[in-house]
Amino acid sequence: MENRKLKPVIYGALAGFGVLLFYIGVLSLFQGNDFAFSQFSRLWYWIIPLAAGFGTQIGLYTSIASAASGAINAEVAASGTVSGGSMVACCSHFLLNIIPIVGLSGLAAFLMTYQKAIFGIGILSNLAGIILLLNHKRKMKGGKC
Repeated sequence: MENRKLKPVIYGALAGFGVLLFYIGVLSLFQGNDFAFSQFSRLWYWIIPLAAGFGTQIGLYTSIASAASGAINAEVAASGTVSGGSMVACCSHFLLNIIPIVGLSGLAAFLMTYQKAIFGIGILSNLAGIILLLNHKRKMKGGKC
């Protein structure tokens, strides 16, 4: 019984840390470790809620996975994609040396201009996913699922 209660917490924590590692990894790959950690320290108040929200969704999903519907699977997948994409989009404008070569300089300017809005969309997506999963879990306890 304890293992069943601990599994969602472990999966959620691993998912949250995984998103953080993804963010650091992408920035490190293109700009180096020092830059990645300086960006994290500059934007932590956006990045931590994104990672925590995604981890919370994975934890909730894991706790109701046996009865999860296709809609729940799709919401978690979409929100996870938005979370990871928000983190990458946030700082991908630092690829300005490469982006013009492939003809995407307009994309770089867009990402620079709307960096915080992109983070906000990711956080709102996480909140929507958490609310959906909590409602689903509440319905399961009430015998409606």
